[in-house]
Amino acid sequence: MLLSITDRARAQIQTVAAQEDVDLNNAHVRLAVIQGGCSGLTYDLGWDTEVKYGDARLDVDGLSIVIDRRSRPYLDGTELDFTDGLEGRGFHFSNPQASRTCACGESFGL
Repeated sequence: MLLSITDRARAQIQTVAAQEDVDLNNAHVRLAVIQGGCSGLTYDLGWDTEVKYGDARLDVDGLSIVIDRRSRPYLDGTELDFTDGLEGRGFHFSNPQASRTCACGESFGL
């Protein structure tokens, strides 16, 4: 499975972890794809302290990433970025598998 994280996204994850008192030595970044949004699927990003059965655990530039079995096919080849510009502040996913996205960029479809 291929997943990349830009330097800006990694720095923001580390900043948010420090603000929320999350120890990245003992916690994972959990990425998932869930039903929702105007295009049908949306991304979910959060913290988890355990790797569950069926999860893939990746080390991406020093960050421990876990992805559930159902979400892996949707996220393969995706790049996670963080922007703070005119298009809005937040994490953005560049997914080569997405055939359509909504105007706000929060959801996608295949």
